[in-house]
Amino acid sequence: MKRSPSALTAELLKEQGWLVWTVERWIPGARIRVDLFGILDQIAIKDGEVIGLQPTSWSNVPARVKKIAESDHIAEVRKLGWTLHVYGWKWCPKTKQWLHKIVDVS
Repeated sequence: MKRSPSALTAELLKEQGWLVWTVERWIPGARIRVDLFGILDQIAIKDGEVIGLQPTSWSNVPARVKKIAESDHIAEVRKLGWTLHVYGWKWCPKTKQWLHKIVDVS
């Protein structure tokens, strides 16, 4: 069952009442994706709270946490008071369900 980490994260948060928006851009001529501030793929808002999201595969969570921590823009993003989460996803054939873990890098 092929689903993108971004789609899985958006679906999960929408079920919890969050408004989720994808903020990464596709640059067609360069054939690359560009994250918001170089670190975020999605933003979720609810009741005055903002979560900056970096969905990825389960195995890529440490690399994404490191990418955020080492970003040139992280200090300014943290001043906003946003929560920053990396969502890691993997398919479990035994249970036939997607499993996720959330790492808070705020």
